[in-house]
Amino acid sequence: MPLTLTREPSGAAILAIAAPPLNLYSLDLHRKFEEALDDLAVRPPRALLIRAEGTVVSGGVDVSLFDSQTSAADGKILFDRMLELPLRVAALDYPVVFAAHALCLTWAFELALACDLIVASERARFGLVEKVVGLTPTMGGTQRLAARAGIGRAKELVMTGDLYDAATLARWGVVNRVHPADELDDAVTELVTTLAAGPTRAHAATKAVLRAVERGGVAAADDEITAIAAALYDTEDMRAAIRSFLEDGPGKATYVGR
Repeated sequence: MPLTLTREPSGAAILAIAAPPLNLYSLDLHRKFEEALDDLAVRPPRALLIRAEGTVVSGGVDVSLFDSQTSAADGKILFDRMLELPLRVAALDYPVVFAAHALCLTWAFELALACDLIVASERARFGLVEKVVGLTPTMGGTQRLAARAGIGRAKELVMTGDLYDAATLARWGVVNRVHPADELDDAVTELVTTLAAGPTRAHAATKAVLRAVERGGVAAADDEITAIAAALYDTEDMRAAIRSFLEDGPGKATYVGR
């Protein structure tokens, strides 16, 4: 199986890419992602971790897929389908963490950028190297890099096609956290478990506010924030957390995700 979905007792789910030796993007892998996302839509977890098995996160896209398209019209159909994957991940209403333990190229990096948090090993390297086949990134990587690091940095990564280490991308605001290679798995597990144990509906509200920022800047978020926050009064978690704070002090509330 090129992709596995497992569910943890914590309420988190794990999507693991496992298409050796290079975890290349293919339409078969894409279909497996769609099936997993359909499953997650039916039974939403409280947090999601996306990671990869093997010596690399991904070596990129199976280039024969590009070669099989014979016209701009064919290419548009393919690229529209490829873009569906990061769009679906970005639309999820719970925290999504991407873990990169090693080389992470093209589609996998673009998928990572659609996640909420990117956590990387100090050995990880990232690149949008589509220029080697005369292409520009098609799965949202350019624009999501620009949102995280600025237009100039996005131009640099895409136009040079260079590889960048995790520490550099952390300084630029692209990667959230960097860990020693032998500590990555434990650190990611702790982070995802903590997120899954948190106020899931409040996390969804945070994502809704930030989507408003993406659509129209701070002013758009200002227009929506009060309604988004007020809706949390209808959740069990907010009401229970307020009572816990008043009765027992801060930091003692537990959350059920409703």
